[in-house]
Amino acid sequence: MRIFSGSFLLILAISFITSCTGKGPAKKEPQPIADTISVHDTGYTGIKQYMSGKSLVKEVTFKNGVREGLMKSFYQTGEVRQTFWYEKGLREDSSMWYYQEGQKFRATPYKRDTVDGIQKQYYRNGRLRAKLGYSKGLRTIFFQEFTPEGKIISGYPALVVNIADNYKTNGIYKISLALSDKSTRVRYWRGELLNGLFDTAHCKRINTFRGIGSLDLKKSGSHKASYVGVIAEILTNFGNNYLAYKKIELPYDDLN
Repeated sequence: MRIFSGSFLLILAISFITSCTGKGPAKKEPQPIADTISVHDTGYTGIKQYMSGKSLVKEVTFKNGVREGLMKSFYQTGEVRQTFWYEKGLREDSSMWYYQEGQKFRATPYKRDTVDGIQKQYYRNGRLRAKLGYSKGLRTIFFQEFTPEGKIISGYPALVVNIADNYKTNGIYKISLALSDKSTRVRYWRGELLNGLFDTAHCKRINTFRGIGSLDLKKSGSHKASYVGVIAEILTNFGNNYLAYKKIELPYDDLN
């Protein structure tokens, strides 16, 4: 029993000396926490705030660990920037974006976390600025922009097509694309507006340089479509994409 007691006292003494000299196990420094984090299903119910330094970034409402109800994001100066409405973790209804002064800037309709319906944009004076159509997350051909006085804008550039027919010499039928106003703020796609929807998953980008698109169709030796569809995605002065479609008839039936 005396030997055990002596050993125990010796261990205590060594532990005390080590702690005093600072040569024991190093303390782990606390890891920095990201300003914005994801909250997993922890069963939490209530409003959680996310900070960046001393600034409130957003507020999210949870029910049983799932987003449910209003979510707000904020400008660094504290004004509301965006609001979303969640139901069972999915965005629903209209989501709002605001100018820093407080006026609404954009209203976007959501159905099951996907943009669906007419998106509306506004001027600072409250007048309508633009209306864009969406269906299940895809753009439709519905498109309107308005002047600050409320007049609908028209006269968007047209799609201009030029042909270089070298089919008989080298089997290439070259199509050049441009806009009537010489604008370079455009992307061209080969494809169709399926049911009036613009789906890039079913379209192919056309090589474009300084606003000029170039599509080389080659002789294939097998029967192909008698036309090619081209979509121009034109960036307007308001920062929206106006869609223009053109069906180009082909004089040969084996171009690919």
